[in-house]
Amino acid sequence: MSKPLSKQELHNLAMNHVGKDLEKRGFEFVAINSTLKKHPQFVCIDKNSQYFFVIVRAVLLPENPNNYDVIWMESFKKHASDKNAKVLYAGVGLGNPDGEHLPVYLNKEYLIEYNGIQVIETNLN
Repeated sequence: MSKPLSKQELHNLAMNHVGKDLEKRGFEFVAINSTLKKHPQFVCIDKNSQYFFVIVRAVLLPENPNNYDVIWMESFKKHASDKNAKVLYAGVGLGNPDGEHLPVYLNKEYLIEYNGIQVIETNLN
């Protein structure tokens, strides 16, 4: 019998998808933090040496992975701005193909909704 993935394991699965996307886009990793609810998950630089803080959020479908806590994001944007970094957000929805009421299982097929990386404007509102 397969084991349902924990919240940390779901988060790690989402981070794997996002990390591969960042690599394809040419980012270089400076630091990676896979601990749940510790932000940012990735600190990267681009070819121009611009720093980026990447936030990865894993949710269970049918929850919308593109939604994030706007109020919390304002405080994070200030932190990034203080460090001269830009903020990227990557929401990843994961689900069981046999029904949304079922968990995602280890070593089984799963659904993924990933719309890519969103640039979060660091101008404070």
